[in-house]
Amino acid sequence: MKMKLLNLLFIILLAFNVSADPGDEAQMVWDKVLKAHVSVAGVVDYAAIKADPNFSKTVALFSNQHPDASWSRNEEMAFWINVYNVFTVKLIIDNMPLKSIMDIDKPWDKKFVKLKDKVYSLNQIENEILRPKFKDPRVHFAINCASYSCPKLANYVIRAESLDATLTKLTKSFLADTNRNKITADKAELSQIFEWFADDFTAKSDLIGFINSYAPVQIKQGVKPSFITYSWALNGK
Repeated sequence: MKMKLLNLLFIILLAFNVSADPGDEAQMVWDKVLKAHVSVAGVVDYAAIKADPNFSKTVALFSNQHPDASWSRNEEMAFWINVYNVFTVKLIIDNMPLKSIMDIDKPWDKKFVKLKDKVYSLNQIENEILRPKFKDPRVHFAINCASYSCPKLANYVIRAESLDATLTKLTKSFLADTNRNKITADKAELSQIFEWFADDFTAKSDLIGFINSYAPVQIKQGVKPSFITYSWALNGK
């Protein structure tokens, strides 16, 4: 009897620990959606996501949360990255059919991201929370704007416990992607992300110094970067 009670207590404590992790159920359901409908290359099957009840469940679960003082830095940052990606996908499927997110009027200024009693736009999440609060330029490679030239939407959820490694992995992957960046020792044809958000990438070094920290090829100092015209074509079927 004593052993049974101890086992029961262990199960209760384990359940409490799992449920205490901010956003854990939302992350698990979102992860299922991503693995089912986003390819390794980042191609998104928006029609399949729209038809998948797990996506509406994902939106509901994230909508019922909001970070507070009890959350760690990594928990909060991972949450906002996932929310940005979930609601970008929602914006697309709510406006289908379309060929580009730019077909939507002011897509990043729409205040439709409902989290408990607060409502945000995608611009607010990116430019008033993620960028200024966390000051980590690698975040640009974790959030997805539903477009071909964007860093790909990862087909797995972003988790707090592996956040640093994941941000590095996504940054390296983007810089190694020759469809979005063409880098040699003597040439740096870069995504316009590096032009638009130059201040983020030069806060601790020059732009080439940042690139060289993650690129598969080291660019020589003195090389002047150029920027590849951005394609806003939808990143999916």
